[in-house]
Amino acid sequence: MTLYEELQARGLVAQITDNEIIDLINNGKATFYIGFDCTADSLTAGHFMALTLMKRLQMAGNKPIALIGGGTTMIGDPSGRTDMRKMLTKEDIAHNAACFKKQMEKFIDFSEGKALMLNNADWLLNLNYVELLRDVGACFSVNNMLRAKCYEQRMEKGLSFLEFNYMIMQSYDFYYMFQHYGCNMQFGGDDQWSNMLGGTELIRRKLGKDAYAMTITLLTDSQGKKMGKTAGNAVWLDPNKTSPFEFYQYWRNVGDADVMKCIRMLTFLPLEQIDEMSTWKDQRLNEAKEILAYELTKMVHGEEEAEKAQNAARALFSGAADTEHMPSTQLTEADLTDGSIGILTLMVKAGLATSNGEARRLVVQGGVLVDGEKVSAPTVSFTADQLKNGIVIKKGKKIYHKVTL
Repeated sequence: MTLYEELQARGLVAQITDNEIIDLINNGKATFYIGFDCTADSLTAGHFMALTLMKRLQMAGNKPIALIGGGTTMIGDPSGRTDMRKMLTKEDIAHNAACFKKQMEKFIDFSEGKALMLNNADWLLNLNYVELLRDVGACFSVNNMLRAKCYEQRMEKGLSFLEFNYMIMQSYDFYYMFQHYGCNMQFGGDDQWSNMLGGTELIRRKLGKDAYAMTITLLTDSQGKKMGKTAGNAVWLDPNKTSPFEFYQYWRNVGDADVMKCIRMLTFLPLEQIDEMSTWKDQRLNEAKEILAYELTKMVHGEEEAEKAQNAARALFSGAADTEHMPSTQLTEADLTDGSIGILTLMVKAGLATSNGEARRLVVQGGVLVDGEKVSAPTVSFTADQLKNGIVIKKGKKIYHKVTL
């Protein structure tokens, strides 16, 4: 099976600009890039598809360029957004870029000649606006840009001229790296298709040469929602933001309808093994979820942390009391009022609910247990003495959290 055939079999290929791509990546001739705007100080589970794709392509002899969007982050990608992104300072962006590199090194070999990490701030921030307009402005049709999928949602509430420039910036990245680094291909999520076509068209019109683009299928659940978030919050690759146990639990808790798709797209297990697993049903699906969670946690946090997370999760599922690796929150006396704290406040502080209202609904619906006992009312509170020994809050069927004082 060729690399391209494997990518297809794993359900990763969404669109390609040209069949020439197939020969390039199969024969290790692609110097390709994927862009990462540094809007936070950690990558998320949502970046998994890109990171694992880069690893697969590099293993086949292709050369990855991880492009840190130090320049484009100052504009903000409007794709899939209904509002404008928060504006970051240069210092914030530089810090975030350094954090990204550390995490990417777990997936990509950046040793001599194997891969590059570039920052588009190095060329975008030095551009003269009038020169840029004269150089590339005539290559973009406003009519075509307004039809682009990436602007669709923003057009409803108003697209700022700042964000309208994003496609030009991303296209210029491809154009620049084609000339200076021999970058002949771009990969990205399927929501980036319009931006990527902008780059191939700019190269064709300015240089008279061909460049290529391929989009990968977005990782969505069976309801069509993007995966990589839990309780409305991102699942981070940084262990200080999402612990290895919480990371493991996220993948252990994916829906029955999604587990095999995630294993096929995200893990490096052989396709023959995955095909055999795809016949599993009922209880064996839980085994498949354990395999998914273990493989991804090992990739991000290492084998030792994956083992710890798996053992802790199994202990909880079996009703054992081992809470050593459970996500936890430590309160201080200042968090208490008259020596105690109510369950609603406690759940918000532990990140188990985003508001008192949400916590109240969970309690009233009978979805909250403390130390194995159902919380009877939203007025229940806990004293300092109870908290000093530590309590375990269980939300729903699968989410556990330890709270101590």
